[in-house]
Amino acid sequence: MDRVLYLAMTGAKHEMWQQATTANNLANVNTNGFKADLAAFRALPVVGDGAPTRTYVVDNTIGFDASQGALQHTGNPADFALGSPGFFAVQGPDGQEAYTRDGGYVLDANGLMRTRTGLTIMGDGGPITVPSGSQVQLGADGSVLAIPLSGTNRTPQLVGQIKMVNPGPKDVYKGEDRLFHVNGGGTLPASADVKLVPETLEASNVNSVDALVQMISHGRQYELNVKMMQTSQQNDQQAAQLLSTS
Repeated sequence: MDRVLYLAMTGAKHEMWQQATTANNLANVNTNGFKADLAAFRALPVVGDGAPTRTYVVDNTIGFDASQGALQHTGNPADFALGSPGFFAVQGPDGQEAYTRDGGYVLDANGLMRTRTGLTIMGDGGPITVPSGSQVQLGADGSVLAIPLSGTNRTPQLVGQIKMVNPGPKDVYKGEDRLFHVNGGGTLPASADVKLVPETLEASNVNSVDALVQMISHGRQYELNVKMMQTSQQNDQQAAQLLSTS
């Protein structure tokens, strides 16, 4: 009976973990560029005498959903999205290069181009700085043009090019900082295959209806495991009573 109790407890615990993953996805249904985390159960056989048919059920995070979210035209020149698979490079909180699809930029007091969460946007040669008194124009190849707003010379000047990369599906992983990092460390080369879409933002790819259905399913599976634990405990108590009577 103890083995059945432990198996049910393991199932309930991992069901809670999977529910937490689904809840996090649902909480980010309105987060631009968010990629849903994927989780699945896998079976581990129980090793031991008398348990050839027993298995543990273990939650296993298998990665993230790389599908593109809906592109929403905003008309804001400071917004941009990626219209193809890939990411653009930023400087992560640890100072290392990381990747995201959460587009849009702001210019700090020094003209440094940053994401709206404060991360430095990286160009092919490093951070991108826009001269003061200039209007920014973004190209489909990630080029950043600065157009002077005063003076006689209004010729656009190329001040940098946003670094865009196109890794394989298993070359990167999603970190706890919601940024994507290279498996094994290092950086990725720039790719000309990734296209930037100005004045547009990419919505989250989380399907709220599917996430709600999964939350209900997780709750029911958890209840079944708890009921199994209660049944195992009751059977154990009844067996003890029979042995005591004997």
